Amino acid sequence: MDTRESKTAQEEYEHIKEVRMPEDFEHPEPDASQPEARRPAKGWHWLLLATAVLAGGFLAYRLLSALWV
Repeated sequence: MDTRESKTAQEEYEHIKEVRMPEDFEHPEPDASQPEARRPAKGWHWLLLATAVLAGGFLAYRLLSALWV
């Protein structure tokens, strides 16, 4: 673990260069340290859609069955 409080001139220069570099909003790329940001979602949206459709169908069935009684 680095416990130094001050940086060398080269370390300070590299730090300032990294901090002052503007972010590229036109070509955003996830960090290499975040592999989960590179891979797409694996079907969770389909599960959510299916659950919503089933819940809607169940509610429609309950509403129509209550009206026919």
